[in-house]
Amino acid sequence: MARSTVTRVLGIETSCDETAASVVDGGSVIVSSVVSSQVDLHARYGGVVPELAGRAHVELLTPVLAEALALAGSDPSGSGIDAIAVTNGPGLIGSLLVGVAEAKALALAWRVPLVGVNHLEAHLFASLLEQPDLGWPLAVLLVSGGHTLLIEVSEPGRYRLLGGTIDDAAGEAFDKVARFLGLGYPGGPAIDEIAEEGDPHAFSFPRSLPGGGYDFSFSGLKTSVVNTVRKHPDSSTADVAASFRLAVVDVLVARARAAAADIGAKALCLAGGVAANALLRRRIEEACAEDGIGAFLPSRALCTDNAAMVAAAGWWRLHHGEASPLTLGADPNLRLVSTG
Repeated sequence: MARSTVTRVLGIETSCDETAASVVDGGSVIVSSVVSSQVDLHARYGGVVPELAGRAHVELLTPVLAEALALAGSDPSGSGIDAIAVTNGPGLIGSLLVGVAEAKALALAWRVPLVGVNHLEAHLFASLLEQPDLGWPLAVLLVSGGHTLLIEVSEPGRYRLLGGTIDDAAGEAFDKVARFLGLGYPGGPAIDEIAEEGDPHAFSFPRSLPGGGYDFSFSGLKTSVVNTVRKHPDSSTADVAASFRLAVVDVLVARARAAAADIGAKALCLAGGVAANALLRRRIEEACAEDGIGAFLPSRALCTDNAAMVAAAGWWRLHHGEASPLTLGADPNLRLVSTG
């Protein structure tokens, strides 16, 4: 199939509680990127409320799009935009539908190609926006509120799923433990901040799934934290948070390091919201330095959900003849399928 001549792509991201739009040139140059967070809206409930998230996207998407287009020197007529990329899964169905519906309407009105993007694949392209010459193959540790995955990327668009979580994702565990400790939402940043003040060796929490393999499990760790605090109600919250964070990071780093060695990775990359965790970033850098491979830690802006990574992934898909029809639907359970 002939390659596309698309250069400038408008990306739209509404898979969860971030309303985002971005314009990216050539799959790698971020011209504009706008993200509107719903953290304050959901904080009072201790987590994302799907119905509220969908309604907020309806209210926020139009002004977010207008700002992203204006910053890119475009206008509501879509001048200069060659294609539209939109996250169509996985995620919250109500949130996904808002973005997909808007993307289809704009593609029809502007008469430009449309491409649906897997949210997880978009995270794999986030690294390439800041460092396109990472070297291949890569081991990518994708850690977020809903996913904990180890992925081998042999080149852009070609990847193999090595392992994933069998219960709670790392980010989900952070949120649940933070809520139990009364630290608020989102849990990851809250635990990361207070953990810097605590003793990470105050409590010996279990490391999940000891032995070989690349799968993860954090449900038992979460239960251990709850039981420990109930048994020691006067324990320091900072110490509990620091010990919990260390237990999570130990497992993430050990699995990622082993995977990188097994596949002969030239570099190890982090992706997803939990990739902003301070201890995880430090430990990955140290491990890669010891193993003599590259370490890529995307900026915190590209760790969390954003539309620049969606536009980058969409550009690559379009240049490989993979445009989507206007009947594109949203799939809350969309899987990351191994390719190549």
